[in-house]
Amino acid sequence: MTATVGHTSVLVALFAAAVGIVAPLLAARCAQPRYSAAIRWAISGQFIFVTLAAAALIYGLVATDFSIRYVAFNTTRATPVYYRMTGLWGALEGSLLLWEWILIIFSGLVAWIYRDRHKETLPWVLMVFSIVSFFFLAVIAFVSNPFETVSPIPADGRGLNPLLEDANMMTHPPLLYTGFVGLTVPFAFAIAALIVGKLDEAWITTTRRWTIIAWFFLTAGNLVGAWWSYHVLGWGGYWAWDPVENAAFMPWLPATAFLHSVQVQERRRMLKVWNLSLIIIAFSLTIFGTFLTRSGILSSIHAFSSGPVGIFFLGFLAFVLLGSFGLLAYRSDMLKEQPELDSMVSRESAFLLNNIVLVSALFTIFLGTIFPLLSEAVAGVQVSVGAPYFNSVTVPLFLFLVFLMGVGPIIAWRRASWDNLKRNFLWPAIGSLLFGLGLFIWKVKDFLPLLGFTLLAFVVMTIVYDTALALRARRRIAGEGVITGLITLTRRNQRRYGGLVVHLGIVLIVMGIAGSMTYSTEREATLGLNESLSIGNYQIQFEGLRGSQQPTHFRVEGAFRVLKEGSYIGLLSPALKFFPSQESPIGRAVHRSSASEDIYLILSGFSDLDKNQATLKVLVRPLVVWIWIGGFVIALGTLVTLLPICKPSQIEA
Repeated sequence: MTATVGHTSVLVALFAAAVGIVAPLLAARCAQPRYSAAIRWAISGQFIFVTLAAAALIYGLVATDFSIRYVAFNTTRATPVYYRMTGLWGALEGSLLLWEWILIIFSGLVAWIYRDRHKETLPWVLMVFSIVSFFFLAVIAFVSNPFETVSPIPADGRGLNPLLEDANMMTHPPLLYTGFVGLTVPFAFAIAALIVGKLDEAWITTTRRWTIIAWFFLTAGNLVGAWWSYHVLGWGGYWAWDPVENAAFMPWLPATAFLHSVQVQERRRMLKVWNLSLIIIAFSLTIFGTFLTRSGILSSIHAFSSGPVGIFFLGFLAFVLLGSFGLLAYRSDMLKEQPELDSMVSRESAFLLNNIVLVSALFTIFLGTIFPLLSEAVAGVQVSVGAPYFNSVTVPLFLFLVFLMGVGPIIAWRRASWDNLKRNFLWPAIGSLLFGLGLFIWKVKDFLPLLGFTLLAFVVMTIVYDTALALRARRRIAGEGVITGLITLTRRNQRRYGGLVVHLGIVLIVMGIAGSMTYSTEREATLGLNESLSIGNYQIQFEGLRGSQQPTHFRVEGAFRVLKEGSYIGLLSPALKFFPSQESPIGRAVHRSSASEDIYLILSGFSDLDKNQATLKVLVRPLVVWIWIGGFVIALGTLVTLLPICKPSQIEA
């Protein structure tokens, strides 16, 4: 019964999506009110029936209805309930349903919020949503059906991939999918603007908050994914330039470029074609990432098993690109007249350089990601591209991007005078150079890390110095103190000061990446009971093994006493987990973080429980914790940008 309800709901939603595509065309041709009403009802119908389908699949997972093949393959009776629910996005079919569910939630919100506005463009916006929805529903209904039944009904299920039995399974995929799907909103408004020929700044103003929200969820999804990799996969790293990691990161780059370049269009009415192109590319990359993840054409521990959906996503991607850029070319006459740059030394130029760097990084990452496919097509052999390539081409680009983070928000619009440059950048430049000199004298001798830390200091100092100048002006004009002045400044320009807080978060993330990439150390040894190894200032003593039966696996833990400079800091217990369905054990690494470094322990192997002999790998990763702190700072900056801020008098009251 559950499978019937779920699949029938998908089919009804598919019909509603078809109505949502046809109704705007009929409304434009016949100008009858009933067609306009049909557009809204089509979105409502999709929302209701997709929600019903998602609820049916969740019920099947929680109730362990093994008559549904998807349930039988992605949960067991022993699986805790919260992991059963995450089975909704634990495999190919359910993840597509989650994607569609989030998509129709976004489209429903857009239809409701703008029900009395944008009367000319909203029908076309909703039509774009319905086109995307129709594609996903068609794939779910006929190609990758999560409600397919199985007979005979198995007594128990196979369960999730063991790597997915982690708390981050409840956060990482929904965050990332929300970011991906959120980019549909600015894309839909951009296409609607092209259709109706209203190519002023209205669509950008309408979608600004939606784009920021999508960008934030993309950022959070990637950071949580990095955290997951760091503490679950047991290799001591957080980013491996895996094809699926790249697929999740690539839409972030044009979305970031778009958020900067739209400010130029709003202020100077420049870069109209560029902004339309960026949002088309960003949305297309979400489809491309879905294609990579679900087609099975590239090997990745993050990818879903290969299935028949890849060719359909590739076809839809071609449709999106050809249709969108064809429409852009059709409207090219309306996009010709634009102002020119007044000077290369201006905020417009800094934002344009920012865009060029981000798109260059996108191109190099895209090329490295698809190179195995190109090599197989040409030479018949997949040649993988590893981290050395990505690091060598992206590190210089990202260092330049850090420099632009310090210059772009502060430099004047149109044309920066010498007095403006000296007033805004002289003291931050001197301060950052002195900071870099201090690092060099201390112990940072390598050029790239030294340059990176110096540039990060420059960004922080420009932000602090510019804010200090503004606070001094508020004190002179209104007699406001620091806190009241900050609130006043932020209320008057939330977008600017929220963006500066986001930049500070990115500074912390880059600092953590630079420190952990450059100055990490590691050591591996086989230890008997009470034996120890030393690495840097740490001593790790082995205190024994113990085994325990968990609901879905057998776990072997090692107990290791950790001391730093002779002081006890904790007992850490890395483990190996043995799943019945897996030939090899799954590691569970552990670590202890401080502001300066992480001590990271991996249980590589053991002889047997009675002999109490274990092979331990120890890594010291400097500054890693600042990556995660930077993520929280970015969240704070996003909230400052989006949420209304009380007046100082209200806060004091």
